[in-house]
Amino acid sequence: MTDIITLADPRVAGVVPDECGEPLVDLRADGELLLDSRQADDEGSYAHLRVGALRRLVRAQRLLPAGVRLLVVEGYRPPELQSRYFEQYAATLRRDHPDAAPERIRELASAYISPPEVAPHVSGGAVDLTLCDHAGRELPLGTEVNATPEESGGACRTDAPGIGAEARENRALLGHVLTATGFVNYPTEWWHWSYGDRYWALMRRVPSARYGPAEPPCFPA
Repeated sequence: MTDIITLADPRVAGVVPDECGEPLVDLRADGELLLDSRQADDEGSYAHLRVGALRRLVRAQRLLPAGVRLLVVEGYRPPELQSRYFEQYAATLRRDHPDAAPERIRELASAYISPPEVAPHVSGGAVDLTLCDHAGRELPLGTEVNATPEESGGACRTDAPGIGAEARENRALLGHVLTATGFVNYPTEWWHWSYGDRYWALMRRVPSARYGPAEPPCFPA
């Protein structure tokens, strides 16, 4: 198996963003993509993506066979929420691995939650998503979206062995349409795909990221 480059890798932090200035846009206004509410926040940030990422996601939707839809779970994540998720998971790992050095805890945590300073979701270019049928029923993909490595026994990894044939086919289908439209997968999480962020730039071997941290969307008072 190819070694996985995690988001804690210094090479990710070493990618310099060359911010293109694309705004965040609300998926709910587009209406072409299905949006799940399990990760909804009070401000509705989860329903936003950079306009370039959204356009590619819509193109990916159109590549799917009839009767299959993308189901978006989370897009943009505010920095403070990213920090909270990371610290909560890191605290769990510190309890489970009391002798681990801080650098090891950071590496372990990054297999599930990105360090805040390089987080793809904070850029507005990352999306957590799955597949569903025409009625919105999720298709089998081997684990729940956002299953931790511990609770899934490692089956959350995109290329994890031991998942069923149908789940494997569905992961391959999801990967095919998203790769074809310019996204890259974070291989510890089959559901996490991104465009334009630092990790994308490193994996695509381009000199800079298109997106730095996004400005939070403005909501009516």
